[in-house]
Amino acid sequence: MATGVAEGGVASGTADWPHARLIPTYGIRSQEEQEKRATACLLAVMHGVPEFGHALLAELGAPRSPSVDTSAEVRFKNAEGKTDIPDGAIVCVRGSKRWTCLVEAKTGSAVLKDEQVGRYLDIARDQGFDGVLTISNQITHGVLESPVCVDGRKLRRTKLWHLSWWRILTEAVVQSRHRGVSDPDQAWVLRELIHYLSSEGSGVSGFEDMGEHWVSVRSAARDGTLRQGDPTIRQVAEHWEQFTEYLGLSFSQELGRNVVAPRSRKQTTSGRVDEVEKRLATGGVLEATLRVPDAIGDLQIYADLKARQTSLSVSVGAPTEGRAKSRISWLLRQLTDSWPDLRVEVWYPHGRESVAATLQQAREQPDVLFFPGDPKREPRSFTLTLSRPMGQKRGRTEGSFVRETRAQAVTFYRDLVQNLKAWQASPPKIRTEPDQPASASVSAPDALPLLPKDVLQLGTSNDDMSDFDGGAASLRPQNEPAARGGPDERGGSSVGPVRGVTGERPDAP
Repeated sequence: MATGVAEGGVASGTADWPHARLIPTYGIRSQEEQEKRATACLLAVMHGVPEFGHALLAELGAPRSPSVDTSAEVRFKNAEGKTDIPDGAIVCVRGSKRWTCLVEAKTGSAVLKDEQVGRYLDIARDQGFDGVLTISNQITHGVLESPVCVDGRKLRRTKLWHLSWWRILTEAVVQSRHRGVSDPDQAWVLRELIHYLSSEGSGVSGFEDMGEHWVSVRSAARDGTLRQGDPTIRQVAEHWEQFTEYLGLSFSQELGRNVVAPRSRKQTTSGRVDEVEKRLATGGVLEATLRVPDAIGDLQIYADLKARQTSLSVSVGAPTEGRAKSRISWLLRQLTDSWPDLRVEVWYPHGRESVAATLQQAREQPDVLFFPGDPKREPRSFTLTLSRPMGQKRGRTEGSFVRETRAQAVTFYRDLVQNLKAWQASPPKIRTEPDQPASASVSAPDALPLLPKDVLQLGTSNDDMSDFDGGAASLRPQNEPAARGGPDERGGSSVGPVRGVTGERPDAP
């Protein structure tokens, strides 16, 4: 007798059955097989879903060709007669432009090898490829930053690009969920790739943990025994940089926009890690900034290893009109549903320090945020900060630093930052004059004088100006008497009534 089918027939039990997948994760028996399957699946979907392929290759300079042609495990013989087998190749042709690259990928904890990538660069140069694309779980700031170190002379004619698997998964999610795929069958294929890359069996991961030295560095920071130059601090700083990029890509998946950690164009990853290492060694803190397009401000993340506390903040520009109280009230009205322990800082012009209070205190007594000694001084900007206990553990399990920090950042943005609106001044309005009786002979004191229509339409020739006086009276017809207060015919002057002050108009008969 058949078992495993719920009472009521087959139909009642199908809801719990796993879906058949286009790209299954079961049956992978080694890291090498895992690597080959992930690379082949990616290259096949890039060819089968050109919209996704072009989006992924756009930053590499590939043209938007009618087809993204891909191959797996291409073979080349070197000068010594040995065979090199890069994991794949990509070809894009549009008109007269032909773009090609070799692909080398790693999955799981495997890292790219400098010597191997260097050989593939030589092959790419000799065979006329534009460059080499490396793929691994190592996350970099951009496609031109590589986790490997190769001889710079190899890059004179050949490019080296890098994509992390997390960046590839992010691009697939954004294309599927936010931009969309025009063909329904291609859209389904892309969703299958997302499902495969999201599973643990694929060997694709985002960011695992802060490294093997995280616990010791965290403890040393609390004890005040961190010393700059310690290699363990350098490793934690490198992991923090990857974690920052991981957070930005995670936000991109949720928002469908490119969320980045802003940096100077001249600053390299090594230079940035140097700054993180110095700040960690001297202050025991880790800092990061995420820029979300069209958000009211950058998302600041501040992890204090001494206090074991994570703080998230955003800065908001204050209104430029109104009194100090109304400007502060403008902000508090937007924080109706926020956390009572949210820290509100007010920054004032010519003030070295901010004035701060919790949101609960500001609600009960708004003047606690006024500038001391000068309550009428208008604020320049506000900073909103939420502090929470820092995750302690390694890995991505509950209570870990990676999981807790990511959850706190998402919550802070979702429940606060995305709901804040920048202040906008009201546009100037044309003044509407009240209707007056036609017989009224007194004009408003601030009314503008109306010039005769023929005066406003001046000609360009000398003949057109023959009916007008020269000099200061050029806008007055000659047959009209000069206004009182101007020069008379004898060269003198007289002081007459000012228009709008007396009941008599200067040009009244």
